[in-house]
Amino acid sequence: MSPDFIPCEPGVSHLTAAYREPGEFISLDGSSLTSTDLVNLGKGLYKIKLTPEAERKVVQSRDLLDTIVKENKVVYGITTGFGKFARTVIPVSKLKELQENLVRSHSSGVGNPLSPERTRMLLALRINVLAKGHSGISLETLHAMIQAFNASCLSFVPEKGTVGASGDLAPLSHLALGLMGEGKMWSPKSGWADAKYVLEAHGLKPISLKPKEGLALINGTQMITSLGAEAVERAQAIARQADIIAALTLEVLKGTTKAFDSDIHMLRPHPGQIEVAQRFRSLLDSDHHPSQIAESHRFCDRVQDAYTMRCCPQVHGVANDTIKFVQNIINTEINSATDNPMVFADRGETISGGNFHGEYPAKALDFLAIAVHELASISERRIERLCNPSLSELPAFLVNEGGLNSGFMIAHCTAAALVSENKVLCHPSSVDSLSTSAATEDHVSMGGWAARKALRVVEHVEQVLAIELLAACQGIEFLRPLRTTTPLEKVYELVRSVVKPWIKDRFMSPDIEAVHRLLLDQKVWNVAKPYIDKYQTEYIPESRPVSPTAFSLDNAKIETSQSS
Repeated sequence: MSPDFIPCEPGVSHLTAAYREPGEFISLDGSSLTSTDLVNLGKGLYKIKLTPEAERKVVQSRDLLDTIVKENKVVYGITTGFGKFARTVIPVSKLKELQENLVRSHSSGVGNPLSPERTRMLLALRINVLAKGHSGISLETLHAMIQAFNASCLSFVPEKGTVGASGDLAPLSHLALGLMGEGKMWSPKSGWADAKYVLEAHGLKPISLKPKEGLALINGTQMITSLGAEAVERAQAIARQADIIAALTLEVLKGTTKAFDSDIHMLRPHPGQIEVAQRFRSLLDSDHHPSQIAESHRFCDRVQDAYTMRCCPQVHGVANDTIKFVQNIINTEINSATDNPMVFADRGETISGGNFHGEYPAKALDFLAIAVHELASISERRIERLCNPSLSELPAFLVNEGGLNSGFMIAHCTAAALVSENKVLCHPSSVDSLSTSAATEDHVSMGGWAARKALRVVEHVEQVLAIELLAACQGIEFLRPLRTTTPLEKVYELVRSVVKPWIKDRFMSPDIEAVHRLLLDQKVWNVAKPYIDKYQTEYIPESRPVSPTAFSLDNAKIETSQSS
């Protein structure tokens, strides 16, 4: 590598800055890792070890490969070249060089490196796949990878360059290159440096590749899947909190809770829709959590609310259902063997197949982006209603002395800009395919881009909802001394613990970032969750407050008797 090569510095998040070596372990067996576990491994909360059964399978699989090499068998990827060179037999004396050349030549990615958290996820997931015992990795090499992970020695992995079949070859090659002591590496102890020196600083030796091991390290969907795991976990977190934020906005805009009646949603029994409606009832039911705001307009003449409030169960609901669907696919992929060829030690065979193809996670993550985007799309319309005095009955842009102060005018523009970006990012990448490797790999998934843009969409959704939460809390200021329900007051207090009320114009970006951090840490969910859980577990009778805008037979009888 050129001595003047300087890698792009990855963004150092608060997690990296606060990194402490963990004391707890997660045991990997290739079959039971979850997306939640993987994200926590990325955050540096755990070290890794193998189960005894996983070690046994790895040894058994490697023994078969050693036999193949010893008996001079011609087997793809073990004693032959790769892709178009599948029929080129390599002499035994050059098998180590074959694997090293594979890793070096395939380390062709470009762009900024993955953050330390995402590289930890990528390495942990590759270790989990190898632990299944169908890749032919040696136990010695796998233990070396685990030692590097536990020391947080992380290769320089550019984010661009994978077409998602034959797996994520370029990023996984960069991951392997650092483990070989070549290229750049990062650790909390050393920062960026040459890989061999980073390993040496932690008392580790570079791995020395045996036959098939280079291929075992780079063949699979682990970049798509690890980034997808983060995307789906963050999507799940923001979807839950979107219900809470929307409920607070509904209170500020003096909406009705009638549309969340359980009988309505049982007539269209999608699980997500029913769940969201129940959350709204648990947060807004003023018979159980008295709301002075709700009581102040109970007898107004409004018949029904705008769709952005009334249809939250339907819109948020399908986002929730989609997230669960995608999470199931990602969790299956996390525990899948995605190599080629696959090693079946019990059958004494290696078989070429196509498990490396990224179509499953690619399609799922395109779907995730489309579904989660809608949480921001509907949120931006609620922000408009909060800021527009003709729709909110509140001061324009939620600030006094309008004109002198602009209030939330441009915060709403930011939300609109993010929603517009998402509309472009939601175009599915997995509908594209470009033939590669001299038409050997003639259909690919483009799953790496599907994962990266899904993450960007989720981040934009978080930021838009942070703006809505700020705006809703500002709206509360103009309704005081009236109070909302107990759980929503708790949410308001949480926001006010990091952001003061908007008295006059000030630098707004730090406020948005502070509330975005609350959402990332799921603090809004944690504040409201006890009230939601209590409402659901105690089977509290559903209150149906009388309203002149909702016709009922009892009301008709009352009106008839009064007129007579």
